[in-house]
Amino acid sequence: MSKRRRNSASRAERREKVRDIFVARPFEGLASEADWVALRELVPAATAPLQLSAEYAAKYPDRQVVLATVLPMAWPAMVRGDGTILVGLQRQFQSGDVSRDIAASLLSALDTEVGQTVGVPALPGPGPRLQDVLVDGPLDVTIETGFEFWIAPGADEDPTVKASLDQANESIYPTEHLTAAPGAYWCRVPDKAHVRWVLAEDEDPALDALAKLAAAGALTLGDGTRFAGMFRAHGLLVPVWDVPIDRPGADWEEPLAAVRDGYQRHLDAAEPLTAEERRSRQGLLGRQFTLR
Repeated sequence: MSKRRRNSASRAERREKVRDIFVARPFEGLASEADWVALRELVPAATAPLQLSAEYAAKYPDRQVVLATVLPMAWPAMVRGDGTILVGLQRQFQSGDVSRDIAASLLSALDTEVGQTVGVPALPGPGPRLQDVLVDGPLDVTIETGFEFWIAPGADEDPTVKASLDQANESIYPTEHLTAAPGAYWCRVPDKAHVRWVLAEDEDPALDALAKLAAAGALTLGDGTRFAGMFRAHGLLVPVWDVPIDRPGADWEEPLAAVRDGYQRHLDAAEPLTAEERRSRQGLLGRQFTLR
């Protein structure tokens, strides 16, 4: 093969290796899509057990897999001292399909021995996605108050992990998973408190339902609160309310349930917007930004 042809083949190979596909809603089809998005973007420390699909459970029997918001140094995955696999959602690198990224991390971890680093390519390319490797079902989310779950009970502490743990624990802010609606979380950052709700519906009907609530003065959590706007993350809308900092998260369960009920009624009715509601919709769009 001539040098020119070899160089051409090499360039073609490199182009193939970096080929990427963007997926706007990477968690679509998962039962807890809203919670997947929330854990990826909103929640500092949380875990949820995952169950491998039959194909992978047969290949890797007795392996325990736990989803985590973040791992030491934003690793994509790690194998804990007791063999438990932790898969991280908040990581340094990502391709256009986050579902594929996380699935590739999980599959790589399944082939990694305890004490070894899980190798994961920045762009994994085509292959199984989360929807292919997991038994789907509601996530059983546990809000963690620290990252001690990185270390197996009774195991020797890896100095690198321990150092990262101390630093990560300092970054945690109070967070609660609200039961009033899937994908809803309260948090208190140093000088503010918020309720944030990831809506699992398609953007247009979700926005219409929110516009109807806003036009009716019902997009509120009560006195002392303020609808702050919303952002889009992984193809879903996330309304945000500012709430008084001195009140606990549980105080917002009932007000959020009222908003949820009104939102659902408008979704189900799917009636055309009035002129006032269309103005409310434009107002909401003006207070929206895209996170991912």
